[in-house]
Amino acid sequence: MNPSTLAARLPVFTWDRIAPLREKAGLHPNGPVDLSMGTPVDPVPDVIRAALAAASDAPGYPATWGTPRLRAAAAGWLARDHGVGVSPDDVLPVLGTKEFIAWLPVMLGLGPGDVLVRPALAYPTYDIGARLAGATAVAADLSLGADLSLGADLSLGADLGRFRLGWLNSPSNPTGRVLTVAEMRAAVEWARRHGVVLASDECYLTLGWEAAPVSVLHPDVCGGSAQGLLAVHSLSKRSNLAGYRAGFVTGDPALVADLLAIRKQAGMIMPGPVQAAMTAALEDEVHASEQRERYRHRRSVLRDAFGSAGWRVDHSEAGLYLWVTHPAHDCWSAAELLAAQGGILVAPGELYGSAGSRHVRVALTATDEQIAAVAQRLAELG
Repeated sequence: MNPSTLAARLPVFTWDRIAPLREKAGLHPNGPVDLSMGTPVDPVPDVIRAALAAASDAPGYPATWGTPRLRAAAAGWLARDHGVGVSPDDVLPVLGTKEFIAWLPVMLGLGPGDVLVRPALAYPTYDIGARLAGATAVAADLSLGADLSLGADLSLGADLGRFRLGWLNSPSNPTGRVLTVAEMRAAVEWARRHGVVLASDECYLTLGWEAAPVSVLHPDVCGGSAQGLLAVHSLSKRSNLAGYRAGFVTGDPALVADLLAIRKQAGMIMPGPVQAAMTAALEDEVHASEQRERYRHRRSVLRDAFGSAGWRVDHSEAGLYLWVTHPAHDCWSAAELLAAQGGILVAPGELYGSAGSRHVRVALTATDEQIAAVAQRLAELG
């Protein structure tokens, strides 16, 4: 395949689309505050940095499967924090979950004629994965359950092609909505009825504020069986490890074994020092609790500030973002207002699907000082 042919399948990179807003925010006399991306700004905890340093003399090749201690730490964390029981043998480290999400359709063998189902409002990488595989992406909320409730696209399955992969994302990026156990169970039942692999992006699972997120692998959701299911977890938010590219996938033993075989052949191997750092992160709860409280405080400040300035916050009961509307602006003009008049950079909701045309996504990932500055600027805009 001509490389340009593959590149032609891809849209303009998401964050390149807001470059003009970034420039306008940068003109603020007191400097910009970037709330457009969920990029951690707090330090990597000492316990993790120490583990990385101690493992830094690593001249040999690490195992694609990860160390036994890493896999045990991941399984232990799921059991301890989320009531999910998996075997350490069914845990597979990945090089950041964005990489895994983008390449999962290819690794599962999707291609022309195959259909991937992703949420109507969604992280763009689900769609990118379909494009890389040459498959078709359909926007529909599988949590609605019955086929006839899933929208026109899914009712035309025979015309679209073969359903092969579905994505859940709870808590949602961008909306912060949390699916109930019943909604997730409906998605599992739909996937199993159609022979579809169901993958659940659970990167924000630890950040429930007004609701309690649950994993697709919780027995109340999956009936105690991981058949046909994958759960994807990241340490970027929980442990400030976005720069380490540390995540893992677990679920159906047969699916995980297939993914391991493919990743061995492709050299998709997490560096040994990062495996050690990830193990330390999963074994320690203190730093995670401290980081969660930082985000809780920042969320409270921003939520109050937007509300006082006349904006409305929808959903946002969990996760790392506020999903916000202005009474007089669509998503692009609202983002323009914040950038040009407040030096505040946010993500227009249309970046996540046409259903986001009235909203902007506001990240909690800025320092306490910057969050306070945003609150002050919103008050002045009021």
